[in-house]
Amino acid sequence: MTSPREVLILEPDAEGHAQEWLQHLVEFVAADATAAAISVVAPSALCAALSRSRPDVADGRIRFIALKPRELRLCTHRSLSIAAFARWWTMRRYLSRTGADSGFFLSLDLLCLPLALGLRAMGKPIAGVLFRPSVHYRTLGKYQPSSAERMRDLRKDLLYRLTLRNPCVRAVLSLDPFFPAHAESHYNNGTKVRALPEPPIMVPCDGNTAPAIDFVPPGRVGLLLFGYLTERKGPLEVLDALRLLPTHIGKRAALLLAGRIDPTIHSAIKERCSALARERPELWLQIEDRWLSRAELEVLVARSDVVLAPYQRFVGSSGVLMWAARAGRAGARSGIRPGRTPDPGPSPGRGGRFVRSGPFSARDRTNDRARTAKFHRRFIGQNVRPFVHALPLCFDVAFEPKRTGCRVRPGDLS
Repeated sequence: MTSPREVLILEPDAEGHAQEWLQHLVEFVAADATAAAISVVAPSALCAALSRSRPDVADGRIRFIALKPRELRLCTHRSLSIAAFARWWTMRRYLSRTGADSGFFLSLDLLCLPLALGLRAMGKPIAGVLFRPSVHYRTLGKYQPSSAERMRDLRKDLLYRLTLRNPCVRAVLSLDPFFPAHAESHYNNGTKVRALPEPPIMVPCDGNTAPAIDFVPPGRVGLLLFGYLTERKGPLEVLDALRLLPTHIGKRAALLLAGRIDPTIHSAIKERCSALARERPELWLQIEDRWLSRAELEVLVARSDVVLAPYQRFVGSSGVLMWAARAGRAGARSGIRPGRTPDPGPSPGRGGRFVRSGPFSARDRTNDRARTAKFHRRFIGQNVRPFVHALPLCFDVAFEPKRTGCRVRPGDLS
């Protein structure tokens, strides 16, 4: 009798979307008796959280292995090169220890360096998810990268080309739906790249699972920014924009930042919140610096009026917009990339389709945050709830300090 297949999954990062993605894999394996068994190698805190929600029907086909402190330090080293080679070595080590048939990196971006050098993994096939390929952006529309971005893309192009030549690399799953076609037309073995849809939103919530957060306060318009809050996702720009709201509009605004805050911007968030508390006491602002369950997020999104996605890079916002569209809420997202790079035309993926198909399609550009505040003033000044219930839509707002882009017809908000 053939022994069951086993896939070793390595994910050293405990923050971000790792828990959500691994939870999807656990639920898939538990629901499908024919699926391969999985061994998840991750930080101890992440293993503990996943173990608590592991279904009882897994039949021993799901196991969690905590990384040792030294392994974790090396795999998350500040030097990306050290972290890359540490992850490759850790994968080899655990493939040998567990006897798993293949290895899977939940995030393959860092591993392109060792794999491009031809390093292999005990003769076993390797696959993973590539989150941010950027070499094909120039084919999507107007794209004027800075010199640093051009060098980055040249480096990535070389690494992708060499990585796909590595015989141990069996599949590269791309969250960007346009990258597989680019890889196939530009690289040998480009057929290894396959599109990977983002996991569907399936939250078993009846609407009564109320989180312990008083949101939205009566008489205010609720603005929600959730997820693992990094600088790229725009929380600093959101707080800066709040300072520009007129007092009578600020009295109606309520902003909730829900999710773990990246330690690198924690002090900056704290400083801005302290400044707002001193200068703008009429604003309602609350921060939940913790991981929130999907059921909690479902309730918060349903309670909010606007779901914010002011990403400072357009890649990645479609997941947040899916939450907004699913709940029939307005989704405010950034269409402008910082520095010299303008919006690369219609945003790729599902987020771009929601924005383009919504009733707000005209583009407006400005060079300062005052126009951003003007948008808030006009939007929050309306009776928002019935408006949003009637028209599920997506419109663009950038909270980037020097540029703002809005796909909004002025007459619709005045």
